[in-house]
Parts: sequence; C-alpha cells; structure tokens
Amino acid sequence: MSAAKPVVRLALLGCGTVGSEVVRLLHEQADDLTARIGARLELVGVAVRRIGRARGDLPVAPGLFTSDALGLVKRDDVDVVIEVVGGIEPARGWLVEALRAGKSVVTANKALLAEDGASLHDAAAEGNADLYYEASVAGAIPLLRPLRESLHGDRVTKVTGIVNGTTNFILSSMDSSGAGFGEALDEATELGYAEADPTADVEGFDAAAKAAILASLAFHTRVTAADVFREGMTGVTAGDVASAKEMGCTIKLLCICERGPDSSGTESVSVRVYPAMIPRSHPLASVGDAFNAVFVEAEAAGQLMFYGPGAGGTPTASAVLGDIVAAARNRLSGTRAPSESNYAHLPIRPMGEAVTRYHISLDVADRQGVLATVAGVFAHHEVSIATVRQSGRDQDAKLVIVTHGAPDANLAATVESLSKLDIVRSIASVLRVEGGV
Repeated sequence: MSAAKPVVRLALLGCGTVGSEVVRLLHEQADDLTARIGARLELVGVAVRRIGRARGDLPVAPGLFTSDALGLVKRDDVDVVIEVVGGIEPARGWLVEALRAGKSVVTANKALLAEDGASLHDAAAEGNADLYYEASVAGAIPLLRPLRESLHGDRVTKVTGIVNGTTNFILSSMDSSGAGFGEALDEATELGYAEADPTADVEGFDAAAKAAILASLAFHTRVTAADVFREGMTGVTAGDVASAKEMGCTIKLLCICERGPDSSGTESVSVRVYPAMIPRSHPLASVGDAFNAVFVEAEAAGQLMFYGPGAGGTPTASAVLGDIVAAARNRLSGTRAPSESNYAHLPIRPMGEAVTRYHISLDVADRQGVLATVAGVFAHHEVSIATVRQSGRDQDAKLVIVTHGAPDANLAATVESLSKLDIVRSIASVLRVEGGV
C-alpha cells in the first residue's frame, strides 16, 4: 500500500472575485496540483469580512470561514498564507506576522508591495520564508518571475508597459471609434472593465504601483510608488487621438522604467507613468481592449515582449496558483525562493532629467512672425524642433509641434513660456512622445 501524500495547508485571506476563483481552481485541479507538487493542498481556513454572505456553490465547508484573519494567520497548522484582500492595512500586519513566523506568503497586493514592500521582504528574510507576488502585476502574464529569476544574469536597461486594462480599453476605444474620454469610460463601465470609481485607473495610481514593482525587480533597487512620476489620462481628447493618427501613432498609458546616467553621470533609475504617443509600428501599439503587455530590453537577451490578460478573477487566480505551487514545492524540499535583490541601491532620477519628446498643439494668432517667435522660445530652452505643422486661418490658426528628445524640465519650461506669449491664445494639448517616432 502506497504511503499517503504529505499535506501543505493553506489559509486564504479574502474571498472576492480573485479569492473565489482561487478556491474554485484549487478544487477543480486538486489531483493535477497534487501530482505537480508531490503533496496535497488543503484549504484550512478562509478569512472574510462577512461570514454569512451568500457565496453560491463555492466548494468550501461553511466551518472554514472566519472573520478573524490574524487568528487564522497565527494558526500553527498553516503553511502558506494567500492574501487577495488588497489595501495597505490590515493586510501588512497579517503578512508580516506570517512571514516572521516562517510561513510562505502569496499575495496579489500591488498597493502594499509598492508602498512598503521593504517591510514584507525584511520580514521574509527574518523568518526565512517565501514571498511570492506574481499576481500583483499584469494578471496571468508570467512577468515577475522572468525578471526575478530568468533575467537575473542579464542587465535590464528598460521596461515599458501597458499594465492597466481599464485605461487601455478606454484609449483603444477612443482610437477605433473617435469617441471622447467620457463616452469611452461609460462604455468601459457598462462592460465591467472600469470600477464605479475609476480614479485609481484613469489617474495612473494603479499603473504607478505596478511600475514601482517592475523597477524594483529589474534594477535591483527598492522603488516605491512615491518614487514614480505619475500623470493620468483624463485629459486625453478625441482631438489628441486624431492628431496621433495623423502622425501614424496611437496613444497608450505607459509605465516606463529606465536605468541610465543622470545629469551628473551617476547611474540612476527613472520610473514614470503617463499617456504618450507611440508609433503604430511599436509592439505595444497593437495591444487592444483590456489586455496588458510589457516590453523588456536587456543587454544580452535583447528585446522581449510579454502579452496577455492583465486583470480579472480567473487570470489573476492563475498567477496566484502558480505561486502556491512554487511555495508548496519549496516547503517540501526545504528550500526558499530567491530572496529580494536590492544590492544596486540606485538613486531615483528626477522627472525633470528624464529625456522624452513633446507633441504640442497651440492655438495662435494668425499674423506674420508667429512661427519665428515660437521657434525662439524652443531655442531659448535648448529644445530642438523635429516637425511643425501649421493649419487654419484667423481664429482657427493652429501650430502642431513635435520636438526632438530633451530633458523633461526643459520641455515643461518651454510650454510654460509659450503660455505667456500674447500670440498664443491657448495651449490646446501637450502629450509626450515615446518609441522613436
């Protein structure tokens, strides 16, 4: 008679959209998971806010639900703690407690990792415990583990990504239909892509948290959400999208993480999130609807593209399950996941030193010398003009200018000076340009 399989006991914190999918997959794939791990996974408790809430046909015995998350975390029979609640507190306290006690942690909590990942990594080191968080960025796309492990022998120089499905759906809709931001947001809400309060998405907070996590892994440096320059996409208009099309571009909300020298030549990190025009030939330009994609550039590996569904209960639960399998295997073998790599300690480069390009649309007075005056402002701030397009007459006179690359501080100062010219009636639009247009 064969010996019984060992058991790895799981505690689940949160049973909403993602948590319920984790439970379902654990149940449906139980035999396969046992075969892959060499041990049976047993769910011994599920922490929820309201125990009596109806949960359909979720395959969980009623007695496993508890409202005491901390008590569940502290149980001696728990091997792996899975957190899909989100937010900073009380999740931070629960996970620190688990890690210090030597329990493996699997989390999808991007906000916590971006704000205070240091506390979790320090607790993991103290407890000699695993900390996995593949589901925190880009849903089901296997992205963090390649950065954390597969590319560990390479030097990553840049990570550019579309990491928020809601904003990508909105911008894709605006591009395909000519709709304005408000109309496209309404469509995203009706289809369930946007929350009732979409602020975290459309103002770039969600993408900024993910950018911090990506930069930390890519550049072996602790980067927090506070280090990320953030600009939302609520100001993008149908006119901006049309202008991008005329240039052979589309507009995407990008997270950009770069490693390189600052103004003094010191190696540093720039991390930023903003809407930008990119050429339609760029690999990220064809990423539509609510999909995510991340473009990684490394010295030896070259250019790599990661693409897939970046949100939703099932895709996110897939990433969580992958981490559970890894954590369970490690516990059986007595090994650990790779610990945090933050040896580089690179400084954060100010946004003003980031080199980018601007697309500027000006409503101007239709009189002689306007172009020369405007060009003089660019020259004064040491910004070179790549292209100029002039259209309209009288009250409809417009200049559309695209610059060459320059420090963002110079570009911003140029826009400020242009706004003070009496020949400039208004600055209709300012958008950054990325991707070698």
